[in-house]
Amino acid sequence: MSIQWDKKKFTSYLVWTFTVSWILQIIGSIFANQGNQMVFSPIMCVAMYGPFLGAVMAKIPLKGMGWKPKFKGNVKYIFVALWMPALLSSLGAILYFVFFPDRLDLTGKYLIEMQGEALMEQLSAQGITVPMYLGSFAISAVTYAPFFNMFVALGEEVGWRGAMQPMLNDRLGKFRGRIVGGIIWGAWHWPVMILAGYEYGKEYFGAPFLGMAMFCLFTTVGGILLDTIYEKTQCIWLPSLAHGAINAFSLVGYIVEPEYMDQYILGPVPIGIIGMIPALIMAGWILFKNKE
Repeated sequence: MSIQWDKKKFTSYLVWTFTVSWILQIIGSIFANQGNQMVFSPIMCVAMYGPFLGAVMAKIPLKGMGWKPKFKGNVKYIFVALWMPALLSSLGAILYFVFFPDRLDLTGKYLIEMQGEALMEQLSAQGITVPMYLGSFAISAVTYAPFFNMFVALGEEVGWRGAMQPMLNDRLGKFRGRIVGGIIWGAWHWPVMILAGYEYGKEYFGAPFLGMAMFCLFTTVGGILLDTIYEKTQCIWLPSLAHGAINAFSLVGYIVEPEYMDQYILGPVPIGIIGMIPALIMAGWILFKNKE
């Protein structure tokens, strides 16, 4: 979709998007710090619709964003959106464990840390081993889970890819526009990162500023990949599917020794610098190949 630069609409979009979402992130962080994930998670899902609301309130046209699913000519991009995040995340995790082989754990220590021994006892009673559980998780992450996540991710993608990015690309060109767009997307997460330790936790080297900067790099990389999918397909559902796939494939974070869980700034998850390398290479290639 081609949306021309409009300073007034762009400013209005950012004000609405950040104000609404940041208020929700602050409220959600209060519950997260109380250990109430049952309330925190739904609030964050609602916050993801802040960019959608921002586009509506800024009167940015939504009609031409590609609401009707397009299969003709887009089948390969459906599979790219569905499987690319898992592939890049897996390659990043492999690279991380090449550097730090002693940090790999397939015994379920992380699961016990996060969900308690009751889960392991339940799995054992059903005859399910940790590798089997992780395998089923991986299968869901590359089959149906991204489609469920897609409907939540749509709230962000209508704003980032459908409204904001076309205007930035028109004003700055794709090269600078995608970088600026990625930084804006990353900064949108800052309140929940600072207050609730979202993504990296609270006690890591350089916290919270290193994490804030690193996450902006991650969203810039992800934004380039998602914007490319949207540009090729002109269907807002496909970057939403890819976004949902990114959120679904958290498997690599489950196979690290618990004592290193506060070092996600390195990996194996793709928000860490080592885990991000495959996606960074691909995004860099796309960015410089289409430099404008």
